[in-house]
Amino acid sequence: MPPRLLLASLSVCAVMAQSSIDSERLARISPRMKDFSDKKVVGGTVTLLAHRGKVVHFEAVGAQDAGTGKPMAKDSIFQIMSMTKPMVTTAITVLAEEGRLAISDPVEKHLPEYRGQMMIATRHADGSFAVKKPSRPITIRDLCTHTSGLPGNPPPGIGELPQKMDLPLETAVLIYSQSPLQFEPGTQWLYSNNGIATLGRIIEVASGQSFESFMKQRLWEPIGMKDTFLFPPQEKKARIAANHATRDGKLVYADPERTLGGEARNYRAGAKYPAPEWGAYSTAADLFAFYEMTRNGGVHQGRRIVSRAALEVATVVHTGDIPVGVGNGTGLGWDITKETAGTLNFLNPGTYGHGGAFGTHGWIDRERGIVGVFLVQGGAGAGDAKAAFMRMASAAVLE
Repeated sequence: MPPRLLLASLSVCAVMAQSSIDSERLARISPRMKDFSDKKVVGGTVTLLAHRGKVVHFEAVGAQDAGTGKPMAKDSIFQIMSMTKPMVTTAITVLAEEGRLAISDPVEKHLPEYRGQMMIATRHADGSFAVKKPSRPITIRDLCTHTSGLPGNPPPGIGELPQKMDLPLETAVLIYSQSPLQFEPGTQWLYSNNGIATLGRIIEVASGQSFESFMKQRLWEPIGMKDTFLFPPQEKKARIAANHATRDGKLVYADPERTLGGEARNYRAGAKYPAPEWGAYSTAADLFAFYEMTRNGGVHQGRRIVSRAALEVATVVHTGDIPVGVGNGTGLGWDITKETAGTLNFLNPGTYGHGGAFGTHGWIDRERGIVGVFLVQGGAGAGDAKAAFMRMASAAVLE
């Protein structure tokens, strides 16, 4: 093509790309996020919106640490909590592609400690219960979809593990395996951190690597996620956002005795537990790279990370008519907008994503070509700020 025609063609493409975004609506996002920060209901936020692979909005407002007033930056690092879960299930599909496991495998095939697991049959008024054998063993798919019946969190005796992180993953999962199931596998939905932790241990057994090294070598490094990790390196600690809470109408540091990961400003010193269910730190740019890879059919910058077939299996609803949440279903580790009731933040049916305990969220709308990332670290306004960003971001995309 002659240079003049090529330039003309590129100009037309640029106009078309620009016309798919409402710049006026896009410009409203940062001032609205600043409102939340100014009112001290959150410390600060980082927001990112991409359309068809192009970042059209990327801003940081407020404070990374409300106690010191240190400003939020675009490369501030956040504890993304349960946004870790889809990364873990993506790693599971990578191992399935390599023939190291099948998503339909019984968990006991990889973790013998799960053999002979029982299920609660009858609960008594005094808190005791009778058990029986479940109709079938739990599977990897059950873990990925929160339909295994495993309890949600660590049992008494290691109840402080989410704060102290003082056990190796192998030991914690061995303890989880001794808990009776709450219901017949595949019949109900119960959000289970223990189940996702068990997936992390399966990754270790199937790969022969530690959970941390597998995630780093097979997922995070190939995607260029240079600021995603489980245990903070010294040189990155200054960029980690403090975790906040609201007490008596004031923004304060979150209570380390009740907070996942403990005191954020201790940077998990001495921790052993990698917490596959909520343990990752990350940035908006890294999360965009991961989500865009999934939107792009498993390819990042020309390199295939996971197959299109695996992503198609992972990002459809696996829970059928089992009640999950208002208008939602669950895929393999992903929350999926299923019905009209789940679209009230302007999400199309089929949109998949996941949130985190401190208010973070990411989502991918393949139909409209949207990737959105919202990062915050607690505060009474975190949920409202997240929902506002989701609506404002979707409203700015015209197609």
